[in-house]
This record gives sequence, structure tokens and C-alpha cells, in this order.
Amino acid sequence: MEPNLPDVVLWSIPAFVLLTVIEMVSYRLHPDEEAAGYEARDAATSVTMGLGSLGFDLLWKIPILAIYMAVYELTPMRVPVLWWTVLLMLLAQDFFYYWSHRGHHVIRILWACHVVHHSSRKFNLTTALRQPWTSATVWPFYLPLIACGVHPAALAFCQSANLVYQFWVHTERVGKLPRPFEYVLNTPSHHRVHHASQGSYLDRNYGGILIVWDRMFGSFAAETERPVYGLTKNISTHNPLRVATHEYAAIARDVRAADTWSERAGRIFGGPGWQPATKAGAETIAAGAAAPVSVPVQAAPAPSAPERTL
Repeated sequence: MEPNLPDVVLWSIPAFVLLTVIEMVSYRLHPDEEAAGYEARDAATSVTMGLGSLGFDLLWKIPILAIYMAVYELTPMRVPVLWWTVLLMLLAQDFFYYWSHRGHHVIRILWACHVVHHSSRKFNLTTALRQPWTSATVWPFYLPLIACGVHPAALAFCQSANLVYQFWVHTERVGKLPRPFEYVLNTPSHHRVHHASQGSYLDRNYGGILIVWDRMFGSFAAETERPVYGLTKNISTHNPLRVATHEYAAIARDVRAADTWSERAGRIFGGPGWQPATKAGAETIAAGAAAPVSVPVQAAPAPSAPERTL
């Protein structure tokens, strides 16, 4: 029997709106020149991406739910929906969310989905709404939970609760919290690091609700300098369709220009900054030959190198 669990995202919408208005008013009453703040077109793009993701998610959920239900029916295990099992499912879902999030940063075809969320150079509560339209890449990471007997509806509840929690961490108006909270939970301070574009913050703080996974698996970084948000190679567009697809287009260009099948595979499944060894070496040699001997140089990135958040 399908568990009867509330739609936490739907119930949270009034709180989303209220908190966003409060944050906007706070910037108006108490401006912060160093904060990223709000920009009307950017905020509108974020909201549009969020609304679009709701529609596309309905389409993706049809085949994903079919797969989940097939696996659920095949497994002999069943996890009952009780108050304490829900807490355990939330913990387990957050663990697998960590690995899904991490995978979407280090595998380029997955990054093409997730890059949407990092494409804004602002960091405010509307940034939380800037969601991808191709989230069908997330479902494989949660198959172990279904195989262990977690009902797909219970998993959907846990995913929604995780999403709702992460809304409030997209803000610069909350400083660092007391140390016990900062040590265990994902906080605005930790998530500012995740959205930053400095090299020292590269690929850090993937946690959803808990930051302990980052501490355990070596991906944690504390906020020590003011973040600069966005991508290392920002996109200059507010067109929602381009925001949603720009990295897929870059992958297609790189695959067409590739010389071998191994290079094509690397362009798709390598990291966002992946380069073939031969081309990277040639670029290093060429750059070194063109520079004065006494001045160290770095290899120039490929013209179509993908954007990257840190």
C-alpha cells in the first residue's frame, strides 16, 4: 500500500514567498555593497527555471516511477513507514543525495544538468529556485534505497524534505551559526562556499541537510574569504532555454570536434574540465615556447572548455 505522506514542497510555498520578500526588503532597508544581493532579470530567470522544472519533472517522473516500482516489486524487503523509519530514510536519502550531488559535479554529462543551478552570479533565496529541466539523471543514485524496500512515495517525501531544507541556505543574510550547528548541518555559510567560483572552494560542500558527509569524505571547506558566485566561465544570458541547455550544446560541439572515440567518451563522461592528454600536452608546450623562459606559464584552456562552479 502506498504510504500517505504530505507534499512538503506544496505546503512550503507560502514560506518560500514570505522569506524571499523578507530578504528583498532587508536588502532595501540595509544594503550591503559587498553582497551579491538581487538583480531583477536574474531573479526572474531563477523563478522561471524553477517553474519550468516543475513541468519537466512531471514528465521525467513517469518513466522513473515505472523503474522504481518495478525494482520495488522485485525486492522481497519492505521498510514500514513509521516515525523512526522515516528519520532513518531521511538520513539514508541525504547520504545518497551527497553522492548524487558530487557525481553531478565531476561527470560532465551530469554537470550539464546541474550547472543550471550554479549559473547565477547572485546568491539569494531565488537562486534556490534555479533548477534544471533535465533532472532525469538523478534517479540511478537512489536505486539502492528502493532495492532495500523503501517505497518510491517515501523516497519522494524524503527528497522533497531535503529540497525544502536547502531553500534557506541560499542566502547571504545569515552569517555563521553556533559551532555545533555548523559542524553537523549544511548552513548558509557552507553553501556559500559551494556556490563560489574561487579555486580554493572548488568541488566542496555537497551536503544537502547534513555537512558531515563532506567532513567524512574529504570534500569540506570552511568559509574563509568572501565568495564570488557563478561559474569560472560565466554565461551572459537570461534566456531560460539557453540557461537550461548551454552545457549540452558545449558537449555536442566538443564531441563533433573530437578526433577519436576515447576523446569523445572523455568529453562526455570525464570531468567538466577534462582534456585529452595529447592536446593538453601540446597546449602546454606551445604556451611554454611562446613565453619568456623566466616566466612560468599555464596551459591555456580549450576554446570550448565547459563552465565550472566551485
